[in-house]
Amino acid sequence: MSGFEAFVYHNGELFVENVSLKKIAEKFGTPCYIYSQSALTNAYQQFDAAFEDRDHLICYAVKANSNLAILNLLARLGSGFDIVSGGELQRVIRAGGDAQKTIFSGVGKSVNEMRMALNLNILCFNVESEAELITLNHVAQNMNKVAPVSLRVNPDVDAKTHPYISTGLKENKFGIAVDEAMRIYQSAHLYPYVRFTGIDCHIGSQLSFIEPFVEASEKMLQLFDGLKKQKLDIEHIDLGGGLGIRYNNEKPPSIKEYISKLCSITRNIKQRLVIEPGRALVGNSGILLTRIEYLKQTPARNFAIVDAAMNDLIRPSLYDAYHEILPVEKNTIEAKNYEIVGPICETGDFLGHDRKLSIMDGDLLAIMSAGAYGMSMSSNYNTRPRAAEILVVGSQTHVIRQRESIEQIIAGEQIIAY
Repeated sequence: MSGFEAFVYHNGELFVENVSLKKIAEKFGTPCYIYSQSALTNAYQQFDAAFEDRDHLICYAVKANSNLAILNLLARLGSGFDIVSGGELQRVIRAGGDAQKTIFSGVGKSVNEMRMALNLNILCFNVESEAELITLNHVAQNMNKVAPVSLRVNPDVDAKTHPYISTGLKENKFGIAVDEAMRIYQSAHLYPYVRFTGIDCHIGSQLSFIEPFVEASEKMLQLFDGLKKQKLDIEHIDLGGGLGIRYNNEKPPSIKEYISKLCSITRNIKQRLVIEPGRALVGNSGILLTRIEYLKQTPARNFAIVDAAMNDLIRPSLYDAYHEILPVEKNTIEAKNYEIVGPICETGDFLGHDRKLSIMDGDLLAIMSAGAYGMSMSSNYNTRPRAAEILVVGSQTHVIRQRESIEQIIAGEQIIAY
């Protein structure tokens, strides 16, 4: 089951698994995020099965969707985790994740985050600069520990994706150039409290073609061969994530095609393969449910003003990203082209441009493919409470995050008496 197949019409009404979205709106209000447990499970199992008997570890990229219930589901399925902050590490542990199946990525790890990760005995730090390596070695020395490390290599591969989510070019802030990485690995004796256990790369997100993955993997293998000649004991090769999903008419490689290609390229090595999927696991497993507040006609455009906004789903405003928008109940009203916009005081507050829909005031709309980088990137702009999150399991609905209140938003603020 793909994410889209978890959301289907029955007699003209949109359901998630066995639950009506209309009933969810009546019970929990809007806007809200809704996730399908079966779609999430199926996506993980597709990744796992595609490796067949190859030694591997799937490390879910927590930044895509960090809800504790989502992390707990993936942990129970056997997933490891890819984190980029101490807060994400605490979420993983709280959710029942295994620190020894957790990889710490990111360009700006703080000393306190390093200490926390070392105390929990995480699997590996993906180190992104020589300066970070020096700091990590010093922190580990002070704790009388040895830090397991992979260098994140920047292979200078064009991922052919949006520039904001492209991470593998030499002008990006991520990773270490291949030649520099080889020099640092060769100088391992300078870092007695670091143990080099792997090599890592990640070239970007929402990749729709297999060729950039192949090019990056081949460059990683060249580096691995060089390290092998230097008799450095590398235990794993981390090929990152970035597999795209279908938002509209994209045709990314299937999970099986992607994993089979990685296994084929690396067939002559025995080291464990690590991957870091995020969007490909959760993206099409979730939607944002919203209600139309007003329909507004102007001489230039028709607007459908909904109760969700850019603070709930920033991807359209930030990346000009496309999300399919479906009516929860089909009707026979004449279809018109609408701008789907929110109530925030910004012209950039939109969820979709020029969508042909048959809709009325009060109708519900489903913003599809919102399981990744939706709730995790949401904010309180305009003092708007963050949405509720609902997990559907068959015929059951579970609130996995309560709708935020105004009181919670302002709880930490103080008025100063002059």
